[in-house]
This record gives sequence, C-alpha cells and structure tokens, in this order.
Amino acid sequence: MKTKLFCALVMMLVAADASFAQLPTKPSLNLDGARKVIAAAAAKARQLNAPGGAIAVVDDGGSLLAFERLDGTIPAGASISIGKARTAAMFKRPTKFFEDSIKNGRTAMVALTDFTPLQGGVPIIVDGQVVGGVGVSGAASAPQDEELAMAGAAAIASGEMRSAPASPVIYFPKDQVAAAFAKGGVLLDGTGRNYTIIAGRREKPGVAEVHTLDTDIIYVQDGSATFVTGGTLVDGKTTEPNEIRGASIQGGDTRDVSKGDVIVLPNNTPHWFKSVRAPFTYYVVKAR
Repeated sequence: MKTKLFCALVMMLVAADASFAQLPTKPSLNLDGARKVIAAAAAKARQLNAPGGAIAVVDDGGSLLAFERLDGTIPAGASISIGKARTAAMFKRPTKFFEDSIKNGRTAMVALTDFTPLQGGVPIIVDGQVVGGVGVSGAASAPQDEELAMAGAAAIASGEMRSAPASPVIYFPKDQVAAAFAKGGVLLDGTGRNYTIIAGRREKPGVAEVHTLDTDIIYVQDGSATFVTGGTLVDGKTTEPNEIRGASIQGGDTRDVSKGDVIVLPNNTPHWFKSVRAPFTYYVVKAR
C-alpha cells in the first residue's frame, strides 16, 4: 500500500520539483499538421467550386511549413497567401482585422514590415494557443479566401492533430523491482526524460554528496539510517560533471530516517548517509 502511495507521490513531486528547470511547453505545428490544414482548405475550395486558391501554412514564428497552389490560381497568389499566413500567425489575429482597421482610418499600419493586411489569413489555434497561421489567396473573393483558410485552421483546432503522442506508460513488474533492490541500481534511466528512478540499497555508510543539477526525491522502502543534510562538504571533489563527493559533512541537520519516510533534497544540497542499519533500501527519483 505504501509503495502505491509513494508512486503517486513521486509523480506529483516530479511534476512540481522538475518544473523549475523546464521552459513552459506548448503545442506545436508539424509538417503532418500543415498538410492537414491544406487538405481541409482544398476540400472546401472544391465544395465551393472556387476558381483557384494558393494555400500557405506557417508555424508560430512565421516560417513556411507547407504550400499548395490549386489549378487556376493567379501567380501572385503564392506570395500573397504566404504573407497572409505570416501576418495571422505573428500578430495572432485574422488578417481581416487589420484590413478593416486600415479602412477605418488607421493607415499608419501599412508601414509595418512583413505585414499583409488582406483578408484571407487566419491563426491556427490549439488548446488556446497560436501554433501557426494559414493564408489563402486567389479564390473567388476575399471573403472566400477567408472561408477556405478557416476551414483549414479548423482541421487542427478540432483536435485531429497533436504535434507529439502522449508518453507511453512505463510498468515494472514486482519481480523486476525486487531484483533491482537486491543489488541496488538504476530502475529507469533519464535518457530522453527529465528524471531518473533508482532502486537504492546500502549495507554501509556512503560518501557525502552534492548534486548540482538534480533534485533527489527519496522514499525509504525498508531499514533505517542516520541522514545528514545541509552543512559544508569536507574535502569535496568533482568526480563527474555536476557531481561532487566528499569525506563527510560539517554541520548540517541530522535525522534518523526509516521505512515510509520521504525526503526531498533540492539540488546543491550536501547530504550523507552517516550510518546505516542494513539492509537499507530506498527509491530515489532524480529530477531536473
């Protein structure tokens, strides 16, 4: 029961303690998604019997991801559609907004660079965030340009595409966990992740340590130990990147830890298992 509770606690702690080292995440538009936008806009053009249409899709930085020019489209439609898509993405508004603003007297807006204030550009929004833009030019009219663009953007906004699949569930059978604790070692390495899970085992005291990047989340599975945290590392030496080892700790806080205890060690915190009542086993989640 305690192991199940610990697993739930670890997931919460990983999310909370690792988040400080991460940049905020957001959905992103990939090539497959851009092609879906174009396909939806082209399908709408066929439904409306549009005489043509150049369809451009850009990412949230305005870089072109995909482009298609339907038969019958005027050559100028290519560059215009790209400009519309970039304007919608970079300014996070439909380009009709800017066309109407200029018509209503805000003519200074035409001085902006990389700016195409012509109806037919629409931002692509996923989960409330702009991930790109779609621009259409060369259909029967400006309103029809916008109608095709809106149909394309809706193919993504409806949730048909996400830029990356959800992470797979990782399961460790109890026999595998028991084998890991029998010797002590890594249960799940941090390759491609911002955390590592270790099945720790100690038969005797360890060296004093400081992890300059990792936050350690420790759950004592069995046994007990005297654990020192904080203070000053004695004879500390860098043994590998972002890892410092020492003979002991001067000062700090001393605790007796035992089965069921949880300790969260922020990075740059000296710590030391000063004494151990073996066998002492514990989970460690190292989060960055």
